[in-house]
Amino acid sequence: MNSHLRVTLVQSEIAWEAPAANRHRLAEHFRGLAGHTDLIVLPEMFSTGFSMDAATHAESMNGPTVGWMREEAAAMGCVITGSLIVQDQGHYFNRLVWARPDGSLQHYDKRHLFRMASEHAHYTAGGSRLTIEMKGWRVCPLICYDLRFPVWSRSRGDYDLLLYVANWPARRARAWAALLRARAIENLCYVVGVNRIGRDGNAVSYAGDSVALDFLGRPLSSEGGGDRVETAVLDLESLRSYREEFPAHLDADGFEIT
Repeated sequence: MNSHLRVTLVQSEIAWEAPAANRHRLAEHFRGLAGHTDLIVLPEMFSTGFSMDAATHAESMNGPTVGWMREEAAAMGCVITGSLIVQDQGHYFNRLVWARPDGSLQHYDKRHLFRMASEHAHYTAGGSRLTIEMKGWRVCPLICYDLRFPVWSRSRGDYDLLLYVANWPARRARAWAALLRARAIENLCYVVGVNRIGRDGNAVSYAGDSVALDFLGRPLSSEGGGDRVETAVLDLESLRSYREEFPAHLDADGFEIT
């Protein structure tokens, strides 16, 4: 069995509260990827930017953006993931959607809502973590502010790749870089963080710094700003070998999240 997973990081500007324009821009980034990747990762709220106007911009799971994700996943022959504003059963969520090429979906609702931007006043927090299997890999996708909470991110022996989609401001770029590496090292896993670039409608600037890291915190992709589409190749056998050589996970503390 091929133990490699090809993960494409799409670091892009996001037009403010303009879903159709963002879908078009991102589709242009996908050119040439068909057959060359297993997973395309988009930033947090990739269709609108980090908007608190949930009532105006929320879509359903049958709306145009999720439909676009399904179509592009089928055309590319790979999974596409990223978060968007979703209305579901009377609540608004910052929801990561996992769209497979066969049209099936899974989702994760952001657990930690960024109170410094009043996200908690506009969105409902998710209550459960998601682990997804693909090609023999176990993937745990999380969203932006979740990165600051190591207990929520902590491996329970249930994933190989920890994934963060983000709108992480440039002024806190050092924290982004340090925390991504910490999560990789402490959880003995690969970590991929995908962040946007540009400036949003609230005059917040974003530096990108998207990166794929191995289980030692070493970069497997380039880092920095600019429009960037880059595919990193992750190796499951290398991860398993390292876990056997350095089985720190066997000494991890048990815990419960309430």
